[in-house]
Formats: sequence, C-alpha cells, structure tokens
Amino acid sequence: MSRALPKYNKRRVAVIGGAAAVVLSGAVIAGSALAGETPKSSSGNARTLASPGTITCPDVASRLPAVPASAKAEVDRNLALLNTQIQEANKRLVDTVGQGGPNFVNNAILGPLKDKRVATVNRIATAIGRTAAKPTGLDSLAPCTLNAGGVTGNGNGNGNGNGNAGNTGGAGAATPAATAGAGQQSGANGSAAGTITCPDVASRLPAVPASAKAEVDRNLALLNTQIQEANKRLVDTVGQGGPNFVNNAILGPLADKRKSTIDRIAIAIGRTAAKPTGLDSLAACTLTK
Repeated sequence: MSRALPKYNKRRVAVIGGAAAVVLSGAVIAGSALAGETPKSSSGNARTLASPGTITCPDVASRLPAVPASAKAEVDRNLALLNTQIQEANKRLVDTVGQGGPNFVNNAILGPLKDKRVATVNRIATAIGRTAAKPTGLDSLAPCTLNAGGVTGNGNGNGNGNGNAGNTGGAGAATPAATAGAGQQSGANGSAAGTITCPDVASRLPAVPASAKAEVDRNLALLNTQIQEANKRLVDTVGQGGPNFVNNAILGPLADKRKSTIDRIAIAIGRTAAKPTGLDSLAACTLTK
C-alpha cells in the first residue's frame, strides 16, 4: 500500500527536481559550446583567427658580395638563423591572434624581429670584413612587413606584387620586391621560397700550391657567386612550374656549374701537386625551407 508523502517531502522533491533541471540545462548549453556553436557576437573574432597574415622580410643572401672561404661557414650559419627568426615570428603571429591593441604586431613581433635581424646581418658583415671589404648598408634589410590576411603586396619577394592592398606598416619601410627573397612567404602559393645551401669546398681542399692559389681562389669565389645567383633565381621564380621545378631549373643547373668549377680547382692543384679526388661529391646542393 502506497503512503502519501508528507507535504515537506513533496517540497523537497520539487526543489531537487528543479535543481536537476537547471543542471541538465547547463550541461546542454555547455555541450553546445563544446560542439562548436559560436555566438553571433564572436563572428568577427572567428574571421581574425582564420587569417592572421604572413611576415615577410628582404633577402640578405642575394645582397652579399663574394664571401671569403674563411667566412663562409659563419655567414651560412647566420643566413640560416635569419630564416629561423622569420619562422618563429610567423608562429608567434599565429599564436597571438586577437591579443593586444592595433599596434601589438608592430611592437611585440615586427619590432623585436627587426632587432634580431640587425644583430644577425651585422655578424655577417663582420665575418666578411675580417678578410675582405666589409659590406655596408645591410641594416636596411632588417625591417620586415606584415602581409595581412595572407595578401601580399610589393614586399612579397617574388617580384609579382602589384600593390600594397592588405599590408600593414611594419617596423620600417619594405625593400622593393626584387631584393626580397630567401625565407620569405610567396604571395603566389603561400610557401617559403627557402634558401639554397651547398657543401663547402674550400675546407675540403688539400694544401694549395702557391702557383695555383690565384686560380683556386678565383674559382672558390665563383662557387659563392653561383649560389647567390641560384638563390636570386629561386626568389624570382616563386610559384612557377610544377613540384620538380626547383630541382630541374635551379638545383640541377647549379650542380652542373659547380662540378665544372670544382674540376677546374682540382686541375689547377694537380698541375704541381697531387690532384685532389672526390670533390665532385660536393657539387650537389639542397633547398632549405
């Protein structure tokens, strides 16, 4: 036989039932948020998160004079560091979307990046200046720009920019497109142009006879020029050809040129000393993104 609940028990059941309904409603709301429902008022933030833009910087490698063999390792190391700095800045750009005020990117990303680049290009100039004329004016390549929303203008590094639409002012004026290059984002396909790096030849040579030194030095300088020209072509042709374009049109011809130059070095040494062997293995270069 069922017994009627006392009045106070009925009130307790009603309160408990109401609380359960509130908890259940809260769970439904929370579940909706976790499922990806976005309030209408946040639609602007969603658009910002989708398109933080890309930081691009002028190319340094293509603006260098012939790099002495004694400075090549240090110069290459700092050129690689310049690329790393750009990659880190682009990552920070993505990680901090929506933070700070209108000057946040300039003050927190582009400004510090410029300072790092000034220090790095100065180290490059100092390394070259130890045994050759120290290059000047490299500081002008330190400022970078933000191509907002992934739209690049005339600082995009591939010479195809046709305007400044979507660009915000960076920490300084951008260098013309012809000077921008390695390590930058291309406006054509959004991928990094990258940098071509090659094995060092000078450090693999035996003692060079005095009678061959001038010819060897001339060809070592030519090897550096060939790399610089290949890096410039890499920038100038961003977005062209298919997936094998760089290998077929840049790295392949560069390897052929280097092989001929290295052979001349070996022949010059071999006229009055033992001709070095195995140098051909240093001809092939790689593309570093």
